[in-house]
Amino acid sequence: MKNDPHQLHMGYVWMICLVAACGGLLFGFDWVVVGGAKPFYEAYYSITDPATSGWAMSSALVGCVFGAMSAGWLADKFGRKTPLILSAFLFTASAVGIAFSTHFDIFIAFRIIGGLGIGIASAISPLYIAEVSPAEKRGRFVAINQLTIVIGVLAAQIVNLLIARPVETGATLIDIQQSWNGQLGWRWMFGAGVVPAVAFLVLMFLVPESPRWLVRAGKEQSARNMLARIGDQHYADATFTEIKTATTQAHADNQQVHLRSLLDKNVRPVLFIGMVIAVFQQWCGINVIFNYAQEIFASAGFDINSTLKSIVATGLINLIFTIIALPLVDKVGRRKLMLIGAGGLTVIYAAIATAYATGTMGLPVLLLVLAAIAVYALTLAPVTWVLLSEIFPARVRGLAMSVGTLALWVACFVLTYTFPLLNAGLGAAGSFLLYGVICAMGFVFIFRKIPETKGVSLEVLEQKMLSATVKSVPFETKKHSV
Repeated sequence: MKNDPHQLHMGYVWMICLVAACGGLLFGFDWVVVGGAKPFYEAYYSITDPATSGWAMSSALVGCVFGAMSAGWLADKFGRKTPLILSAFLFTASAVGIAFSTHFDIFIAFRIIGGLGIGIASAISPLYIAEVSPAEKRGRFVAINQLTIVIGVLAAQIVNLLIARPVETGATLIDIQQSWNGQLGWRWMFGAGVVPAVAFLVLMFLVPESPRWLVRAGKEQSARNMLARIGDQHYADATFTEIKTATTQAHADNQQVHLRSLLDKNVRPVLFIGMVIAVFQQWCGINVIFNYAQEIFASAGFDINSTLKSIVATGLINLIFTIIALPLVDKVGRRKLMLIGAGGLTVIYAAIATAYATGTMGLPVLLLVLAAIAVYALTLAPVTWVLLSEIFPARVRGLAMSVGTLALWVACFVLTYTFPLLNAGLGAAGSFLLYGVICAMGFVFIFRKIPETKGVSLEVLEQKMLSATVKSVPFETKKHSV
């Protein structure tokens, strides 16, 4: 490779990163399939009030919270690979259980089980990818996790569209309940998730363990062998030396990994940044569009059949701009993309709120929604996961990533559960205006607090982050060869 002092085996790196990122695909599928199935399972279970509707949508997030809480301990105790295998089992069980559920409580229980899988995979997949990726390619490879999430989202949207049968205009709740969609269609939508879940389970047995975890676990030869498969001997030796030095220093300082480690005066500011950007990625409001697309498009004048097609359009835009984002994460940088995302969404949400307030419905609202998704897919969606996977110190990385992901899912639960209530109280215009204000606040925080991290090895980045104690003016980074 040009300008590189070492040779990387990129085919192998792509393979293991894509397999690990399949956790993101299942996350995306499980997260969005519920949106397309919503009018049909709600009819089946006779759900009519906003609180119950919000609980049906957000119940999986309870599992996400507990999954994220356990992810750090699982990752530090058993490595990165075993928890991802566990998440594949949970995804499979959830898909089967929901497909055969006959009672609302059973439906909720299996949604929570699926949420456990999401919580574990969402924390560990990007962590694993960051730890196996060469520094100069890390942003691109971690962003692959977001790409697979988007592919899962689009797959769920297409599955929903293909499975759902046309709904007659003016169909009542009883009509939908007694239709094929209301009795069986939504079950097939959820059950389709078994296919990618089983594929992920099988493929995870083919990938190796993270070399950084292997070194900390005392399995140095296994770590050397793994690094030698990623690059040539020069790369393996140099990277192993960096990892070993950092690990030795942590042991010399008697830095045991426990919750108190996160309260260390040097770790606290970094953890705070991670939690804020995780919360902001959710409270920027985009997931409301995916989860409540039916209500949003219905309020803009679309019927159920048109809504399903519009939802697929959002998935296609999401995929296209996520693909565009992959090289930009390393070329443009994390900080600039985050600023573009926060600023762009602020403007777009103001326009959406204006459209609803003035009664400008139909195509203008659809175009603005697609613009918001494009900006999000290009910026906040991939970059948040990249930053979370790389900014934390090595000795607490698993635990800190777990806390950051926990913050993300708690924020997502609040967002998802409250939207029906906000929409009922503030209306669509007021809700989107609120999300616009949040995005403006996010822009200010990113401008003041987020450092640029592109092109730096995890070990060098750790020293920069800790020594800088996260000043208001982000430090400049230089490209590192390892």
